[in-house]
Amino acid sequence: MKNEKPPLPHVLELACPALPVVRIGLVGAGHRGLKALRRYADIEGAVFNAVADLDPTRLDEANQLLRTSGRPEADLMPGEEAWRMLCRRDDVDLVYICTEWDSHVDIATEAMESGKHVAVEVPAATTVDDCWRLVDMAERTRRHCFILENCCFDPFALQTLALARQGRLGDITHCEGAYIHNLRDTFGLTDAPVGIRRAWMERRCALHGGNPYPTHGLGPAALLTNLHRGDRLDYLVSMTTAGHGPDGLIGKVNTTLLRTAKGVGILLQLDLTTPRPYSRLQTACGTDGFVQKYPCPTVELLGMDDALTDTAALDFMAQARIDGVSDLIDEGRRRGTENVMNFTMDARLIYCLRHGLPLDLDVYDAAEWSCIAELSELSAREGSRPVAIPDFTRGRWDVVRGHRFATA
Repeated sequence: MKNEKPPLPHVLELACPALPVVRIGLVGAGHRGLKALRRYADIEGAVFNAVADLDPTRLDEANQLLRTSGRPEADLMPGEEAWRMLCRRDDVDLVYICTEWDSHVDIATEAMESGKHVAVEVPAATTVDDCWRLVDMAERTRRHCFILENCCFDPFALQTLALARQGRLGDITHCEGAYIHNLRDTFGLTDAPVGIRRAWMERRCALHGGNPYPTHGLGPAALLTNLHRGDRLDYLVSMTTAGHGPDGLIGKVNTTLLRTAKGVGILLQLDLTTPRPYSRLQTACGTDGFVQKYPCPTVELLGMDDALTDTAALDFMAQARIDGVSDLIDEGRRRGTENVMNFTMDARLIYCLRHGLPLDLDVYDAAEWSCIAELSELSAREGSRPVAIPDFTRGRWDVVRGHRFATA
């Protein structure tokens, strides 16, 4: 699992020439792809020039969305090789990947090889080797590889990050993140109708022996702990409980513990089939404070007489802001966008590309977070054996000190 290649110049805080208008080619017009097309109606400075998908009916739906919002129609590219032709188009700057997981890396590397920037849905890769492929290609081509982890742009997560940057939490010692979402009906395990377009993802998670979908929980914790920006993931241990029902799928839960080089602990959980209420935990513990979004928003800082909960906690957190990001959250709410954290993620991506700035998330984030899928399964399969986590920066994890959201 080590990559022994001689190091190329790193792409930490990579800045590329500004793009006045970002010309996008979308690969995958399924559930996530169509949602992206819909929300980009509210984002200035971006145009979809091409959409590729195996299913022509989805392509028709994509252009219908563009027409309805008054935007120019895209060139429709059906077929198994359409993604490859899209990556090579001269009128595409950014390849936006919303396909099935196993295809992410092939499309992303082809796009970067063709001189395009990449935005890729989560997880960016499913194996450690493929994570290295992303890093190697990004370093060789010096193209952006942005992981579309919307939970990093959750308003409460950003407010927690702002509070930490103000020093209100002290030194971060422990974080928790999760994807706890009862999706058992879409697995085909009950009599409820199966959502054909999405069921592959849920069943893929259920059949996995570890945590194949770690980035929702890990992303916000990674920014809080400055992973590859002053600290790095060291090793993990993982355990998957036995389920029941068909193939033992119902009730199976994965718990993974990660330790950073500086001794910070991160707990991740995945649970898609039990009746637990939806939660991503979003918990940050520091020497001077505690913040948690789920199950009840809670803030307790040194000097407070009592912990703040529910509305009082939300009102307090709303005062913590980050330049260049919090204003986009406000704009998304004013526009009534369907999902504010998705809007903020994409608006920041386009803003940074248009101004030639480093992106908020980079290829090392994509690799570090996504590699947990294979490594958690390995640890769980071997009796929760500690498993080392690769340093995808090849020793340069403390060259940059602290995560930042760049502004022009």
